Amino acid sequence: MHERMVAGDLYLADDPQILEQHLAALDLTAAYNSTSARDGVERQRLLEALLGSVGEETHIRPPLYVDYGTQLHLGARCFANYGLVALDVAEIRIGDDVQIGPNVQLLTPTHPLDRDLRQAKWEAARPITIGDNVWLGGGAIVLPGVTIGAHTVVGAGSVVTRDLPAEVVAVGNPARVVRRLRDATDC
Repeated sequence: MHERMVAGDLYLADDPQILEQHLAALDLTAAYNSTSARDGVERQRLLEALLGSVGEETHIRPPLYVDYGTQLHLGARCFANYGLVALDVAEIRIGDDVQIGPNVQLLTPTHPLDRDLRQAKWEAARPITIGDNVWLGGGAIVLPGVTIGAHTVVGAGSVVTRDLPAEVVAVGNPARVVRRLRDATDC
């Protein structure tokens, strides 16, 4: 990865090095997205080639969309349903036992408010961290720089604009904590 991008500094997305990494990721995601559900060995091989790391017994249903793949790290026993978009310009770190509903978006890129910088195609990014045993409901969107604490549930369609603590339920746009979770019997 380009050092400016990894540092969270402004960078140009059409830099030749960055563009080549993006094109390689597009090739791998196209191959992954065209695999048969019956060919788990090939799917796993492609995920390991594409992603920064993938834990044991982790499953992602295609289609999957990433910018680079190498900045996406999934723990063990995770499940992502159809249509995960993980724009991994900055690191996306997902803990163990995380469940991700269909059409969830994890978005690390940011763009300058300054119109001249934006017009010149400058971009930046901020990392996303998702703790162990988090459940992201279908269509949830997690914005740049957000950390979601362990055991938290994010409701379907919610837009997470700020950090969420551990063991809460958060819903809405922007996502707000509506309930604390106390023990394993909460449903």
